[in-house]
Amino acid sequence: MFTQDAHPLLEAVAFETRFPAPLSQLPSPEWLVALLKSDAPAPLSADDAVRGAVRDLLRHGGYKPTGRGKPASEYLVRAAGEGALGSINAAVDACNAVSLHSGLPISVVDLERARPPLRVGLAPEGATYVFNASGQSIDVEGLLCLFDAEGPCANAVKDSQRTKTHEGTRRTFTVLWGTRALPGRAEQAFSWYRELLERMGAVVERAP
Repeated sequence: MFTQDAHPLLEAVAFETRFPAPLSQLPSPEWLVALLKSDAPAPLSADDAVRGAVRDLLRHGGYKPTGRGKPASEYLVRAAGEGALGSINAAVDACNAVSLHSGLPISVVDLERARPPLRVGLAPEGATYVFNASGQSIDVEGLLCLFDAEGPCANAVKDSQRTKTHEGTRRTFTVLWGTRALPGRAEQAFSWYRELLERMGAVVERAP
């Protein structure tokens, strides 16, 4: 169901999550929302070295991770610093909390909207997709992406609109975009991520 193309820097962790009820019936608990603050106690903390290593990972295929194309984890740091990182749903909040504190970008897609097989690899020349409800597109050429049968659907910058979580979501697929330049960090992030999800009653199954 899931494969990864060879890559000299990528150290991704991918897993499926099954929630006990649709996300509309699983409001984020207070302890999870509290983790969306940059000064919240967490087992990991990001710094400039982490940020640089993540950018190098995305830059390897020719993509330029700057400006509006910078890693999603950097947007979270800025939003949290401004007090603007609010709750969306339990799946996204857990993702954002781990990404904020680990410094690793993370993608989450709805498994009912994605069409298998799933694969991680570099997006080809001219690849784009719509990333929000207003129809804006991102050029993903040369960027590491999660692909389904219809093409790229998520990456470390912006996930696609067509596979995003929604009120009825019960199964998600997550990719932590780790790098070999930060050995062990993706595993640490996954361990904490799993604890948060299981604390909410979800079942986590790591992709082989």
